[in-house]
Amino acid sequence: MFRKLILLTLITLSPLLAITGEEIAQKVHDRDDGDNSSSLLTMTLFDKNDNTRVRELKTFSKDKGEDTLKLMFFLSPADVKDTAFLTYDYDDSNRDDDQWLYLPALQKVKRIASSEKSSSFMGSDFTYSDMTSRNVSDYTYEIMKEPTVKGHKTWQMLVTPKSQKTIDETGYTKSIVFVRQDNFVITQALHYVESGDKLKYMMVNNLELVDGIWTALEIQMITKKGKKTLHKTVLEFSDVKYNQDLDEAFFTTRTLQKGI
Repeated sequence: MFRKLILLTLITLSPLLAITGEEIAQKVHDRDDGDNSSSLLTMTLFDKNDNTRVRELKTFSKDKGEDTLKLMFFLSPADVKDTAFLTYDYDDSNRDDDQWLYLPALQKVKRIASSEKSSSFMGSDFTYSDMTSRNVSDYTYEIMKEPTVKGHKTWQMLVTPKSQKTIDETGYTKSIVFVRQDNFVITQALHYVESGDKLKYMMVNNLELVDGIWTALEIQMITKKGKKTLHKTVLEFSDVKYNQDLDEAFFTTRTLQKGI
């Protein structure tokens, strides 16, 4: 009788304990990802023949209310040195994110138009749109299954843009993402590219706690056509620091030109 009562209680409570795809996406969005941070970034580009190009960057990030300000400075090699990138990542889905790229050879700050955000960021497999977070309300979410990936239980979700505008800006018609259930971090994703029959595979290869914050220290993105790898980018973060003394006035187009 007691066991039947427990079973009945669990059945009654199960709808309350269930989580929806939208709720998972919101928890991913809302999780603590640190504030006033800085890091060193190594970007390694692999072509189809596994030839590599390595770029060194310095990154900064600051929360401004619900919005996020980001700065990236290229330190080397010489052909990209002093190039800088600024992003205002707005939480409001009705407001387009602002992005600027400083090109030292032209001594000019270029604003990235919405039509350009699906294009490659500095020759990498990441797009300009990948440099910002996704607005939860711009997508629908379907929980497909709950596989265990690298020893961790995940939610596998189909994420579909609600509008053509979102597809145009991201370049992706849909994505399959894997969210760890213990910390709400996306550790893998498969993106279906709008132009052509290419797929892009994102994987977090190194995820660690830094000052109590789950931090992706190595991320790779691979572009494939069928079984053929066209290009790969690996991002490796080091010297990650949170709670730095960063002024909001630092995140301006003037800083892009001035450098660090």
